[in-house]
Amino acid sequence: MAGSGRQTSSVPKSKPISGSRMRVVPVSSGICWVEVAEADLRVLCGCPADSVKHLIKRGLIHPTERAGVTFETGPNVILLSDVSLQNGAFCNLSEFPILQMLYRQGMIIPGHPNCSSRKPLIMGLAQQVEAQLEYVLRGNYGLLSEEEMMAAGVSREMAQEWMRMKLRFAFGAIRSPRDLLDTCVIGDGPAILPGGVTVRRLELNVFEFAYDGETAVVDLNLGNGRTYETPYHLGYHDLERGYFSVIHSGEGDGWDPERAAMSSIMMFQGKVYLIDAGPNIHGALQALGIGVQEVEGIFHTHCHDDHFCGLTTLFRADHRIRYFAVPSVRSSVAKKLAALTALSEDSFGEYFEICDLELGVWNDIEGLEVMPIFSPHPVETTVFHFRTPWEEGYRSYAHMADIVSMDVLGQMVDDDETRHGISSELMMQVRADYLVPADIKKLDIGGGLIHGCADDFRDDSSGKIILSHTALPLSRAQKTIGSGAPFGTVDALIPAHQEYRLRAAHGYLAAYFLGVPEHQIRILLNHPVVTFNPESILLREGANCDDIHLILTGLVETIESDSDHNATLSAGAMVGESYALSGEPSLETFRALSFVKALRIPSALYRSFVERNEMTERIGQLSVLRNFFNHTWLFGESLSNLTEVRIVESSEPYYLASGEEIDTSGEDFIYLVRDGLLERSIDGAVVEYCGTGEPFNESEVLFGTPAAGTLVASIRTELLKVPGAVVRDIPVVRWKLLELHQRRLRTFSAASQAGAVS
Repeated sequence: MAGSGRQTSSVPKSKPISGSRMRVVPVSSGICWVEVAEADLRVLCGCPADSVKHLIKRGLIHPTERAGVTFETGPNVILLSDVSLQNGAFCNLSEFPILQMLYRQGMIIPGHPNCSSRKPLIMGLAQQVEAQLEYVLRGNYGLLSEEEMMAAGVSREMAQEWMRMKLRFAFGAIRSPRDLLDTCVIGDGPAILPGGVTVRRLELNVFEFAYDGETAVVDLNLGNGRTYETPYHLGYHDLERGYFSVIHSGEGDGWDPERAAMSSIMMFQGKVYLIDAGPNIHGALQALGIGVQEVEGIFHTHCHDDHFCGLTTLFRADHRIRYFAVPSVRSSVAKKLAALTALSEDSFGEYFEICDLELGVWNDIEGLEVMPIFSPHPVETTVFHFRTPWEEGYRSYAHMADIVSMDVLGQMVDDDETRHGISSELMMQVRADYLVPADIKKLDIGGGLIHGCADDFRDDSSGKIILSHTALPLSRAQKTIGSGAPFGTVDALIPAHQEYRLRAAHGYLAAYFLGVPEHQIRILLNHPVVTFNPESILLREGANCDDIHLILTGLVETIESDSDHNATLSAGAMVGESYALSGEPSLETFRALSFVKALRIPSALYRSFVERNEMTERIGQLSVLRNFFNHTWLFGESLSNLTEVRIVESSEPYYLASGEEIDTSGEDFIYLVRDGLLERSIDGAVVEYCGTGEPFNESEVLFGTPAAGTLVASIRTELLKVPGAVVRDIPVVRWKLLELHQRRLRTFSAASQAGAVS
């Protein structure tokens, strides 16, 4: 049993034993469909981001008609993953599947032909079911009371106004998710589902369904290095780093199977800022040639999944990315994230650099000015206006997700403060704020009770209007109001007349070669920036490294022919440095995952540069350990040269004789097996082996609590100790340790229970 938390399955597997009453459809990595028509049971097994879109693409959700009413088919049960995280991504995001069942299938709509006493059912481990109920509650309502709003910095008067509005959206009451959903805990034995179907857990994330003598096995584990798949193809785009420009990274909504949900990426003075982080943002960034290391910050509008669940992608950087939002939005986001991860709300600041914005005023962020403006929505929401000085005034961009139509807002007006609704004064203020002109304005036109209407902006005097947040094609009337924006298109508000990539290269080299004179750094900088097309090879396994490539933008993967290990390199990493210095052939292949821009430095010149500055011995010593860390699951992703050096220089060796036990209680170190093997035993039974590259002691480093069982060296074993303070300061490493901790908790708990039973 590997200790890194990596799984052996590569796709969801199913094994129908006999008969034809059970239909099993592998949908996508980590998603499967089990259907028993006789029992009226349709189970969505696994619900990561965009699972509804995957079901639509596979034809498992489609339009139907009954009693003159058109609605959608779809699941009526959700099987949750046993673990909340796999390979860094959320496993259990039931918000949109539940909404699809309640509203698009009509299960909650009075008088609907599909409405009965039956509710959507979620099932799984008790702790996962409870976590989903809290997550759904926060997704429905955000902050739940005036007290929570005021704790987030909202004035009492404003909190009262917002609560009146929230209750109007909520049809008069904050309802428990249990009013909308049924739950089923899958414990040690079989759980009985409607219609007589049973499900039981065979092992972690592996389940067996049974009905009338037939069985089928479903495996929700992701394989090593695999991610949840994107339901749509985004292609590849080679972007320049602009002065002030907007890249359109999503114009659909949570239901559009062909497009990403509404979002934008903004370039300002060469820096990259995200506006919201919806499902599969990692795929969008890769398609656009943007590594997560390049992201300077995110501006966040609200906590609904189609704008929220990509946050985990930003945890995969080696530094804390800046998080910009008003405190009330941040608070609702932190509470929802806490429900999904079982972390405290305070831990939000351990993954992001929190930068609170003031509502309704211009906030200056190093020359980029941003004004968050209140937008009526079921959860705390702001829209954003951005501007920066330029010729004869300002250039501006307005990002208007999620807004509400003036018709719906007008119906909510009630100046009686004892009743639910909004005041006429607030309604007029919202209307005026929505119509503030901008050079470019992107609008939510999703319609319905909680989204905008294009016709409200027919007389808007903005320079360019882009219509977004819809799964429907634009109507003729809408096309006369605003434009579309295919994925990857760019609107440049202010052109760039400088090369930002060279500025980044200077920063990487100066930080790496700290203390080296500026004129020496410029020797390395005086080389071309080259472009590698997606899927092209930078350095092949077995080849000599003639040129080192300092990655400036884009993503590069490493592949070893005799190993399933792979790592991802992004901005600030050097391709081939150790091979250039040693003169030995490369032991791995480096391959572009996107368009890659890199500074090409001849190996001979680089070697002489290192020798001239008397750094050969230091870099040589570092390279051996850097190579080891690079080939571990924990440290083999998205680390810059500087971060790798910090890890190596802070690490120290530790040796165990064969049969020797190690007690890490109270030790604030992450241990990695450099050579050898450890066994972890609980109640005398071996539950885990830790081999080369495997980390342990994450529970002490993250939470100050010792792990279960005893660890004994099977053979003479060499370990490396990395200080907890270093590890906790690297979000991608900290995030992986959390996933490992949760998986081990489940494994050790199961082992302890089995021991108690025996």
